[in-house]
Amino acid sequence: MAIEYKQAGVDVEAGYRAVELMKEHVKATFNENVVTDLGGFGGLYSLEGRPMEHPILVSGTDGVGTKVKLAFLMDKHDTVGIDCVAMCVNDVICAGATPLFFLDYIACGKDVPEKIAAIVKGVAEGCKQSHSALIGGETAEHPGLMPVDEYDLAGFSVGIVERDEVIDGTEVLPGDVIIGLSSTGVHSNGFSLVRKVFGLDTDKAQENLKSDYGCLSRPLGEALLEPTKIYVKAIESLRKAVRVRSICHITGGGFYENIPRMLPPHTDAKITKGTWDMPEVFPLIRKEGGISEEGMYNTFNMGIGMMVCVRPEDAEAALKALKAADQPAFVIGEIVASENEKPGVIL
Repeated sequence: MAIEYKQAGVDVEAGYRAVELMKEHVKATFNENVVTDLGGFGGLYSLEGRPMEHPILVSGTDGVGTKVKLAFLMDKHDTVGIDCVAMCVNDVICAGATPLFFLDYIACGKDVPEKIAAIVKGVAEGCKQSHSALIGGETAEHPGLMPVDEYDLAGFSVGIVERDEVIDGTEVLPGDVIIGLSSTGVHSNGFSLVRKVFGLDTDKAQENLKSDYGCLSRPLGEALLEPTKIYVKAIESLRKAVRVRSICHITGGGFYENIPRMLPPHTDAKITKGTWDMPEVFPLIRKEGGISEEGMYNTFNMGIGMMVCVRPEDAEAALKALKAADQPAFVIGEIVASENEKPGVIL
């Protein structure tokens, strides 16, 4: 007896329909540098019109992690794509690069066209926020490998920067000011712990996500699913105003893991707690989970999604530029000299 591909769990017709449904979202991200249309074997992007002497391409890839579990539970799939783009482009801009284009990858147990289109709609929105063209992607149906109602999402960003404008932290000196850019909440890291704290892997998960805590302005699920902030426009505005010495994206590993990545040897970042507005979701997580303060700062962004180092005399102009870009920001610390070669964090 002949067996068709659909009987094996892969519906190619559903794949075709998903592509048709996502086309309008994808094309909304195109610009004059996109050379090919949707559907080719590779996405082509022209660098013409960029008069750069020594252009450097900067790439970054990441996913949304277990935050997608919340999307499954809430049956809301049009925001995790923003998270996916944010996690990639926020890394790329740390080197001083301007994002150019983006590609996504969706692995799913079953291709439900409307769901896939909703995911890509979010990806396209993230691309528009970061001035990136969505020039390609892949949706892979994995029957028997993944549950039919689940998926995973990852992406890939490429940006460009002039060689002598690369930001690598080597210019950082003791006395430099650290400015923190506010996050929109948990972003896309620490969700394995979040799920444990709020019982989101239990049969009460959906009920728990609907819980109203007095400290939150909306149900728990909505607060946790808030998309990761994309800092591209804010950093562009900042770099036009002042010389940025280093940039740090606060992702997995929180303050302790990420801040040293923007510092040269024999320096520490001295952070002054209480100098920024912390979203109430973080004290709630700590209280409900009985988590130590060190554990919180070693896992979450704690309300600061990105940090930049500038000279003390540039701090006022930097804050003014960020405010003009509608990005809340605070002076949260300074760089201090250290006897240790390996950079550290003082909290």
